[in-house]
This record gives sequence, C-alpha cells and structure tokens, in this order.
Amino acid sequence: MTLDLHDRPHSDATDSLASSFTASYTGVVAFIAVVAEGSFARAADRLGICRSAVSRNVQKLEDQLNARLFLRTTRSTSLTREGELFYENCHPGVQRIVQALEDMRELRAGPPRGHLRISASMGFGRQILAPLLADFCARYPEISLDLQLDDRPADFIMDRVDVAIRDGLLEDSRIIAKRLVPMQLLVCASPAYIRRYGAPQSVDDLAKHICINLRNSSGRVADWEFKIDGQRRKISPPSICTFNDVGLVHQSVRDGFGIAQLAGYQVASDLRDGQLVPCLESQAPDDRGHYLCYQSRRHLPARIRVFIDYVTEAVRALDLKYVVGNSVPSLAANESIHTLEPSREHIVNSRILDALD
Repeated sequence: MTLDLHDRPHSDATDSLASSFTASYTGVVAFIAVVAEGSFARAADRLGICRSAVSRNVQKLEDQLNARLFLRTTRSTSLTREGELFYENCHPGVQRIVQALEDMRELRAGPPRGHLRISASMGFGRQILAPLLADFCARYPEISLDLQLDDRPADFIMDRVDVAIRDGLLEDSRIIAKRLVPMQLLVCASPAYIRRYGAPQSVDDLAKHICINLRNSSGRVADWEFKIDGQRRKISPPSICTFNDVGLVHQSVRDGFGIAQLAGYQVASDLRDGQLVPCLESQAPDDRGHYLCYQSRRHLPARIRVFIDYVTEAVRALDLKYVVGNSVPSLAANESIHTLEPSREHIVNSRILDALD
C-alpha cells in the first residue's frame, strides 16, 4: 500500500517542522551568503536583495537559534564559535540543494554553462594550464573561467574552488584526485656550469656546489627530494641565492648561475635541447604527480565534467616528461668537464669575482 502525501495525518510535529523550515530557510541562505562573500553588502548583491533584508533574515535566524552567529564591526564581519559550528553543519546540505538545482537546469538547458573557479600552482598554472584555456573557452563559450594561481593548497569551501590542480604527494583523502601526468623532480645545471665546476656525483656533493633554493608560499625554503635505495630523503642544501618565484630559479639555472631541483615540466624541453644538463637522475623521486582535484564524483555539474575531461586529454598530450637516463650532451673537444671538485667557498668566490669583472 502506498501512502499519498495528501493522506498523511497532520500532527504537531509536522506543523512544527513546516513552520521551522519556513522561518529558517531564508535565514540559512542569507547566513551562507554572508559567510561566502565576507560581508552583508556583498551577500545582498549576490542574492539580489537589499542589505537590510539580509540583515533581517540573519537576525531572525539568530533569534530562532538563540545564538549569535556573527561578530560585526564597522570594518569587518566574522563568525562566532557558534556561527562556525552552524556553518559546518548546514553548509553541506545547502550545497546539495544548490547542486540539485544546477543539475536540473543543466539537464534542461543544453550545453554546459556557468562559472568555473580553478586553482593551480604558480608554475604549472602559468606554464601548462593557462595556455590551454583559450581553446577550452572556444569550445564551451557559455562557461566563464576564474583561474587562481597560488602555491598554497586550495580550500574548496572557503575559496569556492570547483577544480584544483595540485603537485607532488597528496595526503588529503577528502578530495577526489585524478593523476594527470607523473611529476619529475630533477637536479639541473647549465652546460657552462658543468664545464666549470663539474656535476654532483651524489646527494652529499651538493654541499660543494652553488645551489639555488625556492622559498614557497608558507615562507619556508623548499626541500630537495630524492629516492635513495628505495627510501625517501629530503635535504636543504646551503644556497647562495633563494627566490620565491620558480621562474627566477629556472632562469638562474639556465644562465649558469648555479644548480637547482626543478619540476620536469619546466625543464623537459631545455634538457632535450641541451640547454640544461640533468644530474643525479638515478636518485630522482618517482612517486610524485600532477593531480586534478575536485570534491565529489557524484552529481558533477556539466561545466566541471567537461573541464576535467578536456584538461586530462590536453595535458596528457603534451610532452612534459624527460626520459631519465639520457646521456649528458657532448662538449667540444676544447671544453672538457672539470674532474676536480673545488670547495664550495672557492666556487662562491669565483662567482663573485665573475660578477665584478
């Protein structure tokens, strides 16, 4: 026997549920919008209503919950502890409702459309991802893109990110991660540097060389990573120069200023063309990757699905991998590689004198 909704008996419980939902839904929507936008004014713009209506709806919600959700000053709006707890509990439900509405619209509206926010690291985003976006936009003109380049891991909820591309090792089990291509980490030097100072023969030799380090977005100098006898090893070699931009590290290595560990996609073409020389190849880590990340496999909007498929195919078609084991480019007969290993102090002093000449 099937019970029709109209046949269900009325009760105080169902009346209470209906009145509670009616009273609180607009307040929850206003509350979520204020958290997402960071202010009542921007939330009002997002919802298409006046600021006083947003404030009134949130006030009614606070009265119903008998809790203060926001700390408001003339300059800022922030969540109280109760507000943080309420947001954590109700945000997933609101997201599912929004997702359901968007899915239904897309099913009926035809081609993929809407806004897509993407997060990627500075290096991979600028060099690999950004050049692909023009063709994607030409294929899907009704999808607008917002690319955020940041070396910090994306916060999918607070940053409202739809898709993120992350590099290295992933330890966050809460996200879906699709490996695009392997990520190589290769120690590289220019042929001129190799001719003058030789190549490091072991990880410990790096202390004798002019190393160029990268300072990441957290302010910490990035470790150099290796795999030795099957074991992961990280070191932080002393450096003569540290940059917070991987492009500057790359250019300094090409200019012969020193050696550095760089991602394979950055240097693959330079290595194939002989502009750079790989070092310590047998000890390069082999468990890294470039990953395309999103929050769920279920009910993905069409705009996200087509972006994932497009980027996966386009990135894998690129020649981003250097074949480890290639021989060092041959040098001219009168340009033999130094076999002596001068101390690091001697190398540094030589570079300083060169700069003064």
